This record gives sequence, C-alpha cells and structure tokens, in this order.
Amino acid sequence: MPISHNTDVLIIGAGLAGLSAANDLRQAGRKVLVIDKGRGLGGRLAGRRIGDATFDHGAQFFTARESRFKAAVEGWIKAGVAEEWYSSYPGQPNGHPRYRGVPTMTAVAKFLATDIHVMRTTRVDSIGQQGNGWLAELDNGETVNAKAMLITSPVPQTIDLLATGNITVPTDKQARLNRIQYESCIAVMAILDGPTAIESPGAIALEDGPIAWITDNLQKGVSKIPAVTIHASGEFSAEHLSHDRMEIGQRLIDAAGVYLGDAKVTEYQVHGWRYSKPTIVDDAPCILLSEATDLPPLAVAGDAFAGPRFEGAVQSGWAAAKALMNTSK
Repeated sequence: MPISHNTDVLIIGAGLAGLSAANDLRQAGRKVLVIDKGRGLGGRLAGRRIGDATFDHGAQFFTARESRFKAAVEGWIKAGVAEEWYSSYPGQPNGHPRYRGVPTMTAVAKFLATDIHVMRTTRVDSIGQQGNGWLAELDNGETVNAKAMLITSPVPQTIDLLATGNITVPTDKQARLNRIQYESCIAVMAILDGPTAIESPGAIALEDGPIAWITDNLQKGVSKIPAVTIHASGEFSAEHLSHDRMEIGQRLIDAAGVYLGDAKVTEYQVHGWRYSKPTIVDDAPCILLSEATDLPPLAVAGDAFAGPRFEGAVQSGWAAAKALMNTSK
C-alpha cells in the first residue's frame, strides 16, 4: 500500500488536547500531522451561525488554576482570542474568573492550530503496527506512516480504533480505559425576537429539571442578535438523545420559558453531544499505552484524564507530548 503521508507523530483529534500536544511536539522539532473527522477545530469547543445569530454550543467557558495554563491564557488574551467573561453570577459567590473565546470559543482552537498541519473532515478508519511505527488508513484512501501516535478522541471511540488493528495494550491500562465514562448533552440553539430575562452576565446554571445551563449569547458578546444556548442535563440527554431532535428541542425551549421572558423563539437547531463531559476520569494526565510493551510509542489523552475541564484537556495534551518525547530521546 503506497504511503501518502510520513510524520514523526500522528495525532488523532484536533481538540484542545491534540492541538496543545501538537504545539509542544512541533516546538521540540518533531514533524506532526493532526487528523480530525470534523469540519471545525476544537472538538467540543463548538460555534455555529444561524442567520445573523452566533452561538457557543459546546464548552461555554474555562477557568485557569495552574501556572503554565494561566500563562497560556494571558497569551491568548494578548492575541485577542480570549477575554474574561465573569467571576460570579447572581446568587453565587465569586469564584475563579471565567474566560471565553473571542469571538467564540473556537477562536482558541484556531489560534493553537496556526502553524499545525491539520487534515479536517477526514476519519482514521484503522490503525496498525508496521515495523517500528504505525500505519493509519484514512477514509479518503490515503495512508499515514508515523513513528509515534497520540489518540485524543473520546475514550469509547479510542477503544474501537485500537480494536481495528487488534492492538493489545497492558491489562491494567485497558481496565483504566474501560472505566472512563461520559454523559451526553443535548444542545439547543434558539434565535429570539427580543432580549432574554437572564441577568448579567448572561449565564444560568440549574441544579434541577431538564436544563443544566442557559447562555444568552448576545450578553456574552458572541451574537449580534438575541440568541440562547440551552444545555440539557445529563439525565435528560441520556434519556432523549435518540428521540426526534426538534421535538426535544421544543420541550427544552418550553422549560426555559421563564428565562426567555417575553421573547419568542423564531428559529432553532438542536445538536447532540454523545460524549459531552467525562463523569469518571483517569487520575493521570495521559496514558502511555506502549510503556513496557513492544508497541511503537502510543499515548492517549483528553479531558477524561486528570480533569473534565478545558484546562484539564490542555494539560493532558502537554503531558502526552512530554511522554512521547521521552520515548525517543
């Protein structure tokens, strides 16, 4: 089979973990290729336009706790792709500052991908060991030969991909992957004919009922016209993920009525995140699956490792890049 691409490190997934790892590896002199099945960058950092309305419909904000990540955020703010959104909302004590991407959350991912070779709308159909490296077959008929590989897709998809090449990893590491779980999330993006009744800063987190979160994208500074993002709760999403999307969307809009005030919905779309947020995560920031095996360097990373947050995903990517670099000193 002819080889279409040769690279030092193949990274599967152009989310925060994959792009953060790609930057560290590239700065260390490695040739990197990132492949993602989606049209956009950032994975669950997702934005959408409907007419004149713009929505963040995936991750809504991020916080910064660790020093290197805080420095990265400062860099994003200076570059104009992030800003502080708020540090508290009505009825809640002040917490860590919440940052957002500018103009949308995907801006941070686009910034991270600036000098990275990313193949979009391309799926890795199978992976297998070939000599001292990896061979990946893509859905467009092309192939990639890589010395090392990092997989950052949701862990159930990663497990399926490993199975395509009959790749056997150590039992203890396989058990850690199997243990990871995610909750689903149904996201509604609704255009309104007037302003919402949501108080500044334009965000509401709910503990009970079918809705977990509502964002006023106009107040947030994302949209030019009134538009809300509604995230269903994990329980509601799991129960209704396979149901008629528009019907479920209308149910969530009805449930949000008190927060919409007098505004009426003129148009809406619905998106289902099957792997929205990890509910059971691994304690380590990444796993080097090839450690103590005959496999070529192979790591897994993402927000299911050491913290189901934006910051956790970035740090997971950094940790995976370091682990892979340590395999080829």
